[in-house]
Amino acid sequence: MTSEHTMEPTRKFFAKHGFFGLNERNVVFFEQSVIPCVDVDGKVILEDKFKIATAPDGNGGLYRALGQNGMIDDMDRRGIDMIHVYCVDNILVKMADPVFVGFCLEKNANCGAKVVKKAFPEEPVGVICQVNGVYQVVEYSEISSETANRRNSDGELTFNAGNICNHFFSKEFLKTLILEHEQELIYHIAKKKIPFIDANGVRQNPATPNGIKMEKFVFDVFQFSTAPWAKG
Repeated sequence: MTSEHTMEPTRKFFAKHGFFGLNERNVVFFEQSVIPCVDVDGKVILEDKFKIATAPDGNGGLYRALGQNGMIDDMDRRGIDMIHVYCVDNILVKMADPVFVGFCLEKNANCGAKVVKKAFPEEPVGVICQVNGVYQVVEYSEISSETANRRNSDGELTFNAGNICNHFFSKEFLKTLILEHEQELIYHIAKKKIPFIDANGVRQNPATPNGIKMEKFVFDVFQFSTAPWAKG
């Protein structure tokens, strides 16, 4: 999945490198959606005269993009039943990790997350845990110091399952999610420095955050799984 700005550079990069030994027909690019950027008062920002500033809808935009671009139908045609998803900044990921995928299959999971043990309580990484009986990722910025430092009787951190955005999904889970739950995913707010056109029509590059980008998170779908698993 790419954004509107990375689609062509990504295509060209893969072509330049011979699709890294893969069959070109098995490499499919698709684009995620974008949404308008707004200022702190909720007014739409112009990035140029007559052009609204937009931003990709986050890695959680994956699910809408899969549906809108016919990717699930493409998986059906190819006989694909399991999907391994990871985020672009995880450069050490083992693609289609057979141990991780095999673990999820052994547990009959339709949704899985690979985690790493937190190194220390204040490590800036979200954790996978249950909130009111529902599995989800709680970002480090949302956890109090007291909760982050809580330990079990054996001395281990109670909340130590660090989320690295390395996920497994069954195709059937994704089908149900896209058809029944995609609209339920919430947007998260990110305050950013967004270039804009001022009242005089001059483009400005702010030195401090001046606007809001809204994004969905790929892991917000755990709540819809009836058979989730996390593996360290």
